[in-house]
Amino acid sequence: MDTSIVEKSVKQFSRAINRNSPTILTALGVAGLVSTVILAIKATPKALEIIEMEEKYRLCEMQDPDYAKPIDIVDTIKLTWKCYIPTAAMGLSTIVCMVGANSIHLRRNAALASLFTITETALKEYQAKVVEQIGEKKEEKIRGEIAQDKLDANPVNEKTIVMTGKGNYLCFDEFSGRYFRSDISALQKAENEFNRRLLREMWLSINELYYELGLENIELGDEMGWIAERELLEFKFSTKMSKDQEPCVVVGYRVTPHHI
Repeated sequence: MDTSIVEKSVKQFSRAINRNSPTILTALGVAGLVSTVILAIKATPKALEIIEMEEKYRLCEMQDPDYAKPIDIVDTIKLTWKCYIPTAAMGLSTIVCMVGANSIHLRRNAALASLFTITETALKEYQAKVVEQIGEKKEEKIRGEIAQDKLDANPVNEKTIVMTGKGNYLCFDEFSGRYFRSDISALQKAENEFNRRLLREMWLSINELYYELGLENIELGDEMGWIAERELLEFKFSTKMSKDQEPCVVVGYRVTPHHI
């Protein structure tokens, strides 16, 4: 067989193992947990047999009445610890697998957060340069056209409109792609309240914002949000027409929520 093919296969296998290592370690941890329980169950009858034999020995063959007392915890451990060596080894291996999987996840999340920060900084610099080159009015026009494209791609007649009880104007949240009823004053009030809490708590998720807006949480909403020392929340409003020709307030963000 060609050695280059073998080397390529080995490298691909190694990359696959490295890429899926958290999943593999977690699966091994689960299997180890089950095995630990099974080994403990199997070891217990042997331990009980040893204790029973020791009790008989003390009662039948030892003449000293002080020695023929019930077996205490210390004596039990001394007599039976060898029975549980496989159980302890498997339990330790399980702990190592779980800790390893968690450690890999933490390192990867830190790397992703660092990459996101670099990307976010580059995007801010690019946006600032675009505004500088073409002017604020043209930039707002482009932003408005993007908002219209998002409305067209998410027709209101195919979406559920959330009734928040905070107004009757049709609104569209760019981040979650949801339509809801509210008004500008309610949105600004939610923005102010959110920033007040953000300055006090130092970071808040976008799910906390959705709570202020009267919307349900989203799946990734607890992992995305704003950190006070970086940026505060600032809405960017665009008024566009939905496909059924109803005016719609598109709710955008000057700084989009990032991983927290």
